[in-house]
Amino acid sequence: MSKQLLDPIPDPDKLRKFNSSQLLGLTKTLRQAIIDVLSKGEGHLGSSLGSVELTIALHYVFNTPKDILIWDVGHQSYSHKMLTGRKEDFDQLRQHGGISGFPKRNESSYDAFGTGHAGTSISAALGMALSAELNGIEKQHIAIIGDASIVNGMAFEALNHLGTTSASVLIVLNDNTMGIDPSVGAFKNYFDKAKKINSSLPNFFQNLNIPYSGPIDGHDLDLLIKTLEKQKKESGPRLLHIITKKGKGLPVAENEQITYHAPGKFDPITGKLNPANGKQKIKFQEVFGKTLTYLFKQNSKIIAITPAMPTGSGLVNLMREFPDRCIDVGIAEQHAVTLAAGMATQGMLPFCVIYSTFLQRAYDQIIHDVALQKLPVVFCVDRAGVVGHDGPTHHGVFDIAYLRCIPNLSIAAPRNAEILQNLLFTAQLGLDHPLAIRYPRGYSQLNEVFFDLKKTEWGKGQCLKNGSQYAIISVGTLAQAVGEALTKVDHPENFAHYDLGFVKPLDVEMLHEVFNQYKHIIVFEEGTIKGGAGSSVLEFSATHKYKIPIDLEGIPDKFISHGSPKKLFESLGLDAKGICKKLNSLSNKNRE
Repeated sequence: MSKQLLDPIPDPDKLRKFNSSQLLGLTKTLRQAIIDVLSKGEGHLGSSLGSVELTIALHYVFNTPKDILIWDVGHQSYSHKMLTGRKEDFDQLRQHGGISGFPKRNESSYDAFGTGHAGTSISAALGMALSAELNGIEKQHIAIIGDASIVNGMAFEALNHLGTTSASVLIVLNDNTMGIDPSVGAFKNYFDKAKKINSSLPNFFQNLNIPYSGPIDGHDLDLLIKTLEKQKKESGPRLLHIITKKGKGLPVAENEQITYHAPGKFDPITGKLNPANGKQKIKFQEVFGKTLTYLFKQNSKIIAITPAMPTGSGLVNLMREFPDRCIDVGIAEQHAVTLAAGMATQGMLPFCVIYSTFLQRAYDQIIHDVALQKLPVVFCVDRAGVVGHDGPTHHGVFDIAYLRCIPNLSIAAPRNAEILQNLLFTAQLGLDHPLAIRYPRGYSQLNEVFFDLKKTEWGKGQCLKNGSQYAIISVGTLAQAVGEALTKVDHPENFAHYDLGFVKPLDVEMLHEVFNQYKHIIVFEEGTIKGGAGSSVLEFSATHKYKIPIDLEGIPDKFISHGSPKKLFESLGLDAKGICKKLNSLSNKNRE
C-alpha cells in the first residue's frame, strides 16, 4: 500500500479535529485502503466496507480508548485498526506475523476485548460497565453488534441482564440484513418492520427497559455524529439502530454480498474476482454438499441443520432443492444441536453441519441433549484442523479432545473426500448413537464427485504402507503429508504408515498389530496433542501394558496464530518437509 494513501489516516485524537469535509474524505481513504489490501489477499471485505462511517463517527464522538468500543465478531473492524495506530501494518492483515483480522487485546489499547465469535459484545460491555460503576469511574461502553449476531442466545441473555441495570452501555445495532448469508428468523422480520418506522410496532428492546433510537442511515456521517453526540450525553442502557449496506463503496460487493463477504483476491477497481489458476480440485465442502444432496434423494428421513453457514458448508443447492429439510437456524449453535436432538427422537436423522470452532459453543447440548440420550445425530464437523488467516478463534483444533471424552459418541476422521462420502452414506443407513465426522477446509483430491458409495467398516483403520521398525499413525487428512514425507525420507523401508480412521472407537485389532510388530510409534494429528487422538493411543498402550516409546506430533499447548495454512503447517512442522525431518531425526537417533 502506498504511503501517500496512508498518510491522511489520523489517530483518534487528530480525527476529532477534522472538519466535515475532511471526515468525508477520510471515508473514501479508508474504503480505498480496505479494497487495496484485501484485493491482494483474504479478509472480511463486505462487513468492513459497510462500517466505515460508523467507525469514524464512534472515534470522533467518544473519547477512545477511555470510552470503550467492543466490536462483536470483529469482521467490521478494519477501519478501526487503521485509525488506532495500525495503518502502517495494515497490508500485513491476517498474514503470518502480521496484525490479526479481529480485535486483539495485546495488539492495541483500543482493542478492549478480543473477539472472533458472534454474540459476545453486549456481555463483555456490560461486564466492563458494571466494573466501572463499582470502581467509581465514569466512561461509556459501546457494543457494536450486527442484526445476525444480536439474535444469538448469548446476546439475548445479556440483554435480559442489561435491562435490569443502570450500566452505561450503548448498543449500536448495525443492521445490514446479512451475516455471511442473509439473516433469518422472526427477528429479521421484526427489524424489517422497524425500518419502516411503524410507531405502532411493539418495541422489543423498550420492553426490556432498554431505550431504543432509530433506525437511522448508517452511511450519513453528519447524522451519525449528531445522533451519537446525543447518545454520549445519556447514561444507562440504550440501543441505537442504524441501517448500513454490506460492501458499501464497491458496487459489485454491494450487489453480491455473500460472495464478497470474504472474496479472496480481486481486481481493486472493478471488483472482479481473480480467475483460478488452472483446473482446481473440488473442495471438501462441495463434495460434502453434493453427496448429502444425493443422499437426501434416497432417504427422506435425513435433515440438514446449519447455524448460519449454508454457503460456507456447501449447503446452498441443497437448501434450494429441499427447503423444508435443510434448515438455517441463524447464529444459534446451541439451538441447532438441541433442535437436531428433538428431531432425532421422532425418527428423523439430523445431520448437524457446523464448523469445529462453532461446535464448541454447544458443548453442553452435545453432552446432555444428544450423547446422554444416545440420539442418532450426525455432527458434520467442518473446518477441522488449521484453517489459516482467521487465526486462533477459528482454528478447529480442539474438537477431538473435547468430543473424545463424551460417552456414546463416535468420532471419525476420514483421510480423503472419498472416505468422507462413504461415511456419510454409512451414517444414513442408520445409527443407534451420535457420530462426529471431522473434515478440513480446502481442496480434496477429487476432480469431480462420483456416487459409487460403499458402507464403511465401523471403527476400522487401515495399513497404508508396511515397514520394518517404526509405525506412523496418522489422523485424518494429515495422511497426505505423511505419505509425501515417506517418499522423501532417507530410509522409507523403515517406516510403516497406518490411517487411524476412527478416533473413537479405536481399531483395537490394528493397534495390537502395530504395538506387537514395531519398536517405535509416532502419531501425527491436526489437533491438540493434549487430549487428542495420540492421547487415545497412549491410553491404549497403558491399558495393555505395552512398553515401546510413543511420540505425539500435533498442535502444541498454545493458541495458534493466523497466517496462510501453508505457513502455519510449516511453522508447526506438520507439512511434508517438517514430517520428513522428524522421521529422519528419529531414524538417525536410534542408529547412534
